[in-house]
Amino acid sequence: MEPTIFWILAALLVFAGSMVITVRNPVHAVLFLVLAFVASAGLWLLLEAEFLAIALVLVYVGAVMVLFLFVVMMLDINIAKLREGFIRYLPVGAVVAIAVGAAMLFIVANPQYFGLAQFDAPVRRAADYNNTAELGRVLYTEYLYPFEIAGVVLLVAIIAAIALTMRGSRQIKNPKPEHQVAVRREDRIRIVKMPAEKKAVAGGQ
Repeated sequence: MEPTIFWILAALLVFAGSMVITVRNPVHAVLFLVLAFVASAGLWLLLEAEFLAIALVLVYVGAVMVLFLFVVMMLDINIAKLREGFIRYLPVGAVVAIAVGAAMLFIVANPQYFGLAQFDAPVRRAADYNNTAELGRVLYTEYLYPFEIAGVVLLVAIIAAIALTMRGSRQIKNPKPEHQVAVRREDRIRIVKMPAEKKAVAGGQ
């Protein structure tokens, strides 16, 4: 059953990925991307990586893609304007796609590259094996420095995004407390003395 399930999920993943870049409606593209993530999670389940599969579904499908879907639905995207330069950049995209496909075929045909030879078949574990604990052990021992560097890079990216988007609105005037505390009565109130005026009485009185 495993080879059959693998080919079904792989075909579903390839179909969903191709539909993401070919459909005209951006909402449909986001939904196909969700389908691609679900198929990827199924493939990770076949590799006995349950933690990664659940994390993919919860983080990407449950949070990131829902956010993308709301953003795409709220924005008024002009599809015709976005596709104006599609034909012009099609040859460049085709060359890049062929190069990426050739690199992937080269790696698959030569599993000794990038240490793929040891991942030809997943090692069968006992029923009480906890891959989450094993992943944490490897992540915080062998790959501790790359993990910390990735965290610093993400932190810098978050700070840069906040700094670029946090701009003061010109329509909102925020009061300054230091100016309010230093104010004096003479600056706020001015007493003006004016002569009294009498109304004219009928009959000259």
